Amino acid sequence: MSRVCELTGKKAMVGNNVSHAVNRTKRRFNINLMKKRFYIPEEDKWITLKVSANALKTINKNGIAAVLKKAKENGYLK
Repeated sequence: MSRVCELTGKKAMVGNNVSHAVNRTKRRFNINLMKKRFYIPEEDKWITLKVSANALKTINKNGIAAVLKKAKENGYLK
């Protein structure tokens, strides 16, 4: 499985480690992913999603139903 948020589509970024001598080597900036279970009262079922910390904050603010609807509109969920 790739390290991609299922609700926002966020992925790891690529950058450089820069030493004191300004030598550059490639590195990855991974996102803060967590596997979480959410209860959807409208459908009376639980779903498990891999979501970023940013998506969790959005769910707490707007609710899981609104976030799932927006993710489907943006093409991140089937």
